[in-house]
Amino acid sequence: MSFAPRLAGLFAGAAATVFLLQPASAEPLPYPVDVVTLVTHSSPGGGSDVFLRDMARYLRDIIDADFVVENVSGGSGANAMAHMAQAATDGSVLYATTPTYIFTSLMSELSADYENLEPVVNVFYDPAVIYTRADAPFQTLADVIAHAKDNRSAWGAANPGSLERISLEDMKKKAGVDAAIVTSEGGGETMINVLNGTLDIAIGEVQELRSQLEAKQIRLLAVATDERLAILPDVPTVKEAGIDLVVRKFRGLAGPKGISPGAIAVWEKAIPILLANPEYKAAYGASNLIGTFIPHAEYAPFMASFANEQKTFLTEAGVIQ
Repeated sequence: MSFAPRLAGLFAGAAATVFLLQPASAEPLPYPVDVVTLVTHSSPGGGSDVFLRDMARYLRDIIDADFVVENVSGGSGANAMAHMAQAATDGSVLYATTPTYIFTSLMSELSADYENLEPVVNVFYDPAVIYTRADAPFQTLADVIAHAKDNRSAWGAANPGSLERISLEDMKKKAGVDAAIVTSEGGGETMINVLNGTLDIAIGEVQELRSQLEAKQIRLLAVATDERLAILPDVPTVKEAGIDLVVRKFRGLAGPKGISPGAIAVWEKAIPILLANPEYKAAYGASNLIGTFIPHAEYAPFMASFANEQKTFLTEAGVIQ
């Protein structure tokens, strides 16, 4: 996809920032409110849900507040964005940003979209993987493509307006097959449909696949990265299957428009501390998440640029007018 090289450079630079900004904090940082609700459009067990719940466990020692996760599913993020647009601006409500909320905004007529939210900070770059059920007949992604050329095949992605869905559409086109792309309201439902054989393959993040991988219920076929991942050296890239596809997914936080500058300042201090926490670093590293801190001053223009690039891509692909 056309934005990949630019994202690679941005993430590389931002990732380096993590190691330059690792302040120690003996006491939790003062925060404007006592309780913070972290909202996701993902269903329980989905990537953003896992991201927020894992992060919240460590944030309690860094920020002087209690954290709860709220799942506002429906409409591939549309309901969550409408909810966020009405939220208080005191820093008490934040939203898990992923490319999904940009794609949903561009592909639908919404009462509130990404422009009604204020990007606060980025936390991770999340590599995408292609997986199938453990007892599926496919040993490689090339096997899946060969099957799809001569048979009906269904591939899964969480949420209609997601980077994953767009990436599978792109992979289908580049592979020259007519597979059906099936979406759901979260990674949990997609996983069920892979395990029961409704879907031949799906695309997701290692973070949300951990339980099934450990239970050996699924098998990874490919990673949608430029090179193989160090933690998964035996899993080939999509490129190695002859398909030029790289998927780069960001994970961060946004608030309602006009969110308190004081709250933003706390998050800018907290995230580098969080990413440097040895226990958390080991946990997110095991999930192939790459700590990629981007401060507010850079994250807001990055999001605007990303949205403009995706609008151009979707228009040229004929997805939107």
